Amino acid sequence: MSEQKIIAVVGATGAQGGGLARAILADRDGGFAVRAITRNTGSAKARALADLGAEVVAADLDDEAALRAAFEGAYGAFVVTNFWEQRSEDEARTRTAAQMELAQAGNAARAAKAAGVRHVVWSTLEDTRPFFGLGGERVPTLDDGTYTVPHFDAKAEADDIFREAGVPTTFLRTSLNFDAFLTMMAPRRDEQGALVLALAMGDATMSGIASEDVGRTAYGILRRGGDLIGRTISVAGDHLTGEGYAAAMSKAFGEPVTYYAQPFEQLRQFSVETANMFQYYAENEKEFVGARDLSRARELNPELQSFEAWLAAHADAVPRG
Repeated sequence: MSEQKIIAVVGATGAQGGGLARAILADRDGGFAVRAITRNTGSAKARALADLGAEVVAADLDDEAALRAAFEGAYGAFVVTNFWEQRSEDEARTRTAAQMELAQAGNAARAAKAAGVRHVVWSTLEDTRPFFGLGGERVPTLDDGTYTVPHFDAKAEADDIFREAGVPTTFLRTSLNFDAFLTMMAPRRDEQGALVLALAMGDATMSGIASEDVGRTAYGILRRGGDLIGRTISVAGDHLTGEGYAAAMSKAFGEPVTYYAQPFEQLRQFSVETANMFQYYAENEKEFVGARDLSRARELNPELQSFEAWLAAHADAVPRG
């Protein structure tokens, strides 16, 4: 048997990276091996990956030298940053979450280039600023007028960091994670005890994907070899309206779930970032959904889950308070 190609997986104990790591480890004859990169090699998730056959190494996205060492000898790498990572007040004062993502992407790009990684898959998103503009007329701006949806825009900005560093990269654009229905997007009971799913989507269609399917799709890209280098691949597991998401929940829960089309301004009272994101989904529906061909995604990831399939496995974990 020929020597296996090492894939260095940043965030291997997280949702996206974990999906990739497990996909490689499950494919015993695929010709690839996992180098799981994590800050805490002693965590339960890291030990579980080691038990499955992964090489587990310590590195931090804020440490370029450690990343380079972790990338040495690897054929490919998967890079994902976490805008929503819990940070201390001191860390938040030092730099914004968007600045953190840009710095970490830069560290990863330079480390991959220096280590001679032959194929990087970068988990990214669209830039919302060309759609909204930065004048503040359509949506409020954030980070001193720099961004409209920072966790989208900073990732898109980081795309050029990989290009300018000369890193052979495939840009994997994701969609809203179905996992959000386990937390902030879970249905709530109204005063009569009925379940209501509130989404600021009007009657527009929203693309979603299981986070582990992002990793599985990354594996499909890496298996294709170099023909997808330089390409942007946009993925989703399903395209549903708010009514469609509620109907799927009704079927999975065995009780009615009513869709409430939450106004953008109502959501904006709680989170400008989140409201701007949903407004982008809703108003840019044709382009965003149109870029995410489900059949093409399924070619790269035959196990791609629809929302109904994801719910079948996770319905019991969806809060219904």
